[in-house]
Amino acid sequence: MKRLMAAIRFLTVLPAPGSWGAAEADLAGSVPLFPVVGLLLGIVAAGVAWSLSLIAPPLVSAGVIVLLLVAFSGGLHMDGLSDTADGFLSWRPRERVLEIMRDSHVGAMGVIAIVGVLLMKFAALASLPAASLWPAALLAPLAGRSAMVIHMALLAYVREKGLGLVFCKRRPYLSALWATAVLAAACWGLFDVKGLVVAGVCVATALALAAWSYRKIGGATGDTFGAACEIVELVPAVTLALWPLSVVR
Repeated sequence: MKRLMAAIRFLTVLPAPGSWGAAEADLAGSVPLFPVVGLLLGIVAAGVAWSLSLIAPPLVSAGVIVLLLVAFSGGLHMDGLSDTADGFLSWRPRERVLEIMRDSHVGAMGVIAIVGVLLMKFAALASLPAASLWPAALLAPLAGRSAMVIHMALLAYVREKGLGLVFCKRRPYLSALWATAVLAAACWGLFDVKGLVVAGVCVATALALAAWSYRKIGGATGDTFGAACEIVELVPAVTLALWPLSVVR
């Protein structure tokens, strides 16, 4: 239970009782539960999406879901996206990139990244039929948190300090396989065999982002974890919008 509370503390702004899950050992052991937390958040988002589809037009429904996805982390992952974009898209040497990412000020590339990702999420969700809206909302948090686990397994933490260091001391290879399996199972359950394509696109995107992060800074930081979460979070909705699938009944 403490490890679940640790995962909830790290991934969301939801309150945890007392100091449950605050110990470093609990945080380090919480990585296998990241997809579980992502699935729980997805169920909440799916319930909201399904309810909205009954009473609200698609544009309003999409807007509320996008805001809800951001609210789950209190904007923390979006901040990581902003810092990562400022650093990676500066095309500076590695050390300078890390300095830019540490700077609390938001640059032009960070603003563009935030606006771009939010617009893509909104456009993709708004273009989906009502029957596909709730599955996309369910898969988004799961895909994003699974991407974080994949990055933790593949990339070394490049800073000497930082909360993300706790998760990378021992590469969670088995946790990455578990996260991929949970994502694939959820996609399979929703869309049968074709759902594996959605899962495959999510994993491929996560791997591509990991390769880019390795090329730019030789590993990962807490900011790149957040960036991976936000970018991969939009993949299910975009994939479904480009390749409509029917939910398995």
